[in-house]
Order: sequence, then C-alpha cells, then structure tokens
Amino acid sequence: MTEINPDDNIETLAVHAGRHVDPTTGALVAPINMLTTFLREADGSYPQGYRYTRGNNPTRAALEECLAALEGGAAAAAFASGSAATMSVFQALAPGDHVLL
Repeated sequence: MTEINPDDNIETLAVHAGRHVDPTTGALVAPINMLTTFLREADGSYPQGYRYTRGNNPTRAALEECLAALEGGAAAAAFASGSAATMSVFQALAPGDHVLL
C-alpha cells in the first residue's frame, strides 16, 4: 500500500488512496470483483474477511478507503443503491431524532 499523507494534494490522494499491490499477481490496479461468495474455512470463518459481495468486497473496500482519504475522514461507507444508503441512515437514528430533507 502507498503511504497516504493527509496533507497531500487531492489529486495525489485520488490516485493513490485505496490502492494495494496484489500479492499474488503484482497488479497495481484493483480488479472489479464480480463474484458473490468467498472462501470459507471448515470452522465457518472467512479468512480474508469477506463473506458475501453485497455486504463487502475488495473493490468496495478500496473505494471506501479512497473516499475516506479524500474527505479526511476515519472511514467511509459505499452502498449498492440509494435505498440501501437511506435505510442505513434511518436505522442509525434513535427515537426522537429528526431528519430534514
């Protein structure tokens, strides 16, 4: 992974944030992962941390890492649809919270 400096120009962050060298192939650009499931061990664990592509996958993780760096945030969340993003925001609200649209 390229060392990210939050003081870098936004152009530098946009190019380098979220990029990792693939240890198997040496690829510098992350592939688009079009799979649906990931390796599961006999004990039921997922050694790479990915279980089902709609929940998380390497391509989405790279995008989220890049967006967090560009915005200077600790983390970012990417969603497959606006409905999924909206649902996540509403589920994070406590009773009595207000939303202005």
